[in-house]
Amino acid sequence: MARIGLDARYSFRMDLDPQHCYRALRTRDARFDGRFFTAVRSTGIYCRPICPAPTPKAENCLFLPCAAAAAELGYRPCRRCRPETSPGTPAWLGTSTTVSRTLRLIDDGALDRGSVSELAARVGVGDRQLRRLFLRHLGASPVSVAQTRRVLFAKKLIDETALPMVQVGLSAGFSSVRRFNDAIRSTYGRSPRELRSHRGRKAPSDDGYNLTLSLAYRPPFDWNTLQRFLAVRAIPGVESVVERSYRRTLVLGDSEGLLEVTPDPGANQLIARIRLEDARHVQTISQRAQRIFDLGADPAVIASDLGRDPILAELLRAAPGIRVPGAWDGFELAVRAILGQQISVKGATTLSGRLVARFGHPARLANDYPDLAFLFPTPAILAESDVAAIGLPQARAEAIRSLARVVASGELDFDGSRDLEDSIARLTALPGIGEWTAHYIAMRALREPDALPHSDLGLRRALADPAGPISASRLRVISERWRPWRAYAAMLLWTSMPVDRSDANVVHERSCTSRNSTLNERDPSHGSG
Repeated sequence: MARIGLDARYSFRMDLDPQHCYRALRTRDARFDGRFFTAVRSTGIYCRPICPAPTPKAENCLFLPCAAAAAELGYRPCRRCRPETSPGTPAWLGTSTTVSRTLRLIDDGALDRGSVSELAARVGVGDRQLRRLFLRHLGASPVSVAQTRRVLFAKKLIDETALPMVQVGLSAGFSSVRRFNDAIRSTYGRSPRELRSHRGRKAPSDDGYNLTLSLAYRPPFDWNTLQRFLAVRAIPGVESVVERSYRRTLVLGDSEGLLEVTPDPGANQLIARIRLEDARHVQTISQRAQRIFDLGADPAVIASDLGRDPILAELLRAAPGIRVPGAWDGFELAVRAILGQQISVKGATTLSGRLVARFGHPARLANDYPDLAFLFPTPAILAESDVAAIGLPQARAEAIRSLARVVASGELDFDGSRDLEDSIARLTALPGIGEWTAHYIAMRALREPDALPHSDLGLRRALADPAGPISASRLRVISERWRPWRAYAAMLLWTSMPVDRSDANVVHERSCTSRNSTLNERDPSHGSG
């Protein structure tokens, strides 16, 4: 614990108001869970704001923006409030999009497989600059963030599953069992087996690799709106939304699986049930599930900023806790977006079902769910397939094939490492993808909180004046006051529309670039995404 004495050097570098943080800590305000951690000098432990332990004296508290900052200073995670179960770092840090994009790559395991220099290159900065940005905004280096991520997820698996310890270590991203054991003992003062024997509760029984994990969020959380949005867009054969659950098939490498997510009525969390052929992928599945439901969002900050607009303020009161639905796979979402051009949401869903039935691979683990019979077609398969055979116009079929070719070749990915402008430029350079489609992909697949399809008919209708829907240029001007949360503003407006209006047939927008083929001269816009 010798490093705790160094924590004073961080007191002026963090954008955290000690008085506000201490008030949240004293009242155990769940809205601040995951936004900061409290390192307690007198105990050498760091806690979540909702920790049930007696509130420490204010002079003993150091407020830090992430668990890694506390770990780097030598503090141990609290075993009562379990920092490993807190919501993730807010998706938008407000001051550094580079840090936000890098955190996503670390969550995807970038430093489990590569170096800081390689990671920095992916986000377009030098490794020294990246380290400076992390210290400035998070109080920890990228390596410390990655190491803390591994340790905390391993602790979560120890507590919540019956996985063998070897599988726990590999699933959490450790390269060897020895490193896993050393990291756990160094952090918690006990071996992994000792931690499991003292967890104080019995984990749900696991059938093979059937796992149950909790996925925390900051309240409020508008599950009903999110469920309705996903339900009408679920890809038949791959996804289903029934009652209060979301289910889908999945494949990672050579391993197939099933995911089911339901809300937990007794806590600020969702429950994910995972069936896997290979448990090493469980952390990837957990991260992707969190993105589908936008669990990293900070609704209090979003509502505070968007609430300055009178129209959005009214919608926020009616639907607090709005989320932007993410995507399991960027390529899958992009294909679904192209299929939705020029037709209704219902029509696009029908086409996506045909695509999956014709070109998808039968799912091996879907026996219990007859409505989940397929895996979504891979880029390699669609690149060489007669996509028009499902009833698509040739131009749109070729747009899907072109997309599939660049993804299969590695020329395009959806890892979120590039900024919004660069991502839009790369997408719109492809035939058949204009600004509407590119921004929709950026919203949901790239998790860009400031993406906004300005030409969208539904958004323009939602802000209509007596003369009818406003123009795309007028929407662009109005939306400037929604930055950096324009994607959330779009969701508020979309979900406020009656079903018969939001699911209306699409209109066209003229692409602003002439360098694409004629396939991209018109980029269709539809009213609900």
